[in-house]
Parts: sequence; C-alpha cells; structure tokens
Amino acid sequence: MYTAEFKVEVFIPEGYVDAMREQLNALGVLKVGDYDHVLSAAKVTGYWRPLEGANPHSGSVGEISCAPECKLEFRCSGGLLQQTVEKIYEVHPYEEPVVNVLPLVDYRQIK
Repeated sequence: MYTAEFKVEVFIPEGYVDAMREQLNALGVLKVGDYDHVLSAAKVTGYWRPLEGANPHSGSVGEISCAPECKLEFRCSGGLLQQTVEKIYEVHPYEEPVVNVLPLVDYRQIK
C-alpha cells in the first residue's frame, strides 16, 4: 500500500544546497515531526554532455564534462509535491535538473 508520501532526489551544485534547503523549508516540505530542515546531502560526481541546442550551466556543447555535485534527498507529502517540484526548478541553476520522485511504502501497513 502506498502512502501519500514521496522521496524526492535532486542533483545540484554544492553552492546551491543552502538556498534550495531554505526555499523548500519555507514551503513546509522539510518538516518531519517536531523537526524542520530535514534532508540529506551526499557528495557525488555528475557527468554530462550538452547536445546541440543546449544552453549549459557549465561545460560546452558536444564535450563530456564532470563536476562535484550534491544529491539531496528528502520526504515530501503528496499535497506539496507539485509546489516542491516547481520550487526546485525555480531555484536550480541547471537547464535540465535531475529530479527523481519515488512513492514511499508505509512499512507498518505491510502484512
């Protein structure tokens, strides 16, 4: 059984993590129980090659690039999901941000 909760993953340059966290928390997204600003950030290496017609934040069209990024992970209620994704696209510097939304299963309801 699926709950109305989702896990959201976003890959973003490290310099944008705090701005993203602040904006998402202002929406009420990063609240878990009696805590707010609840998210995880892990350092990863991102790879990409902008194709013809792209307007890359960094890198050059036709060339493979790589750079350090952060993978943000947090929970989001279904009622805030659309606002959350819209805010991510508003704050994110990339032309094509990677945003993954995964439904969560309430393990207490599994029989």
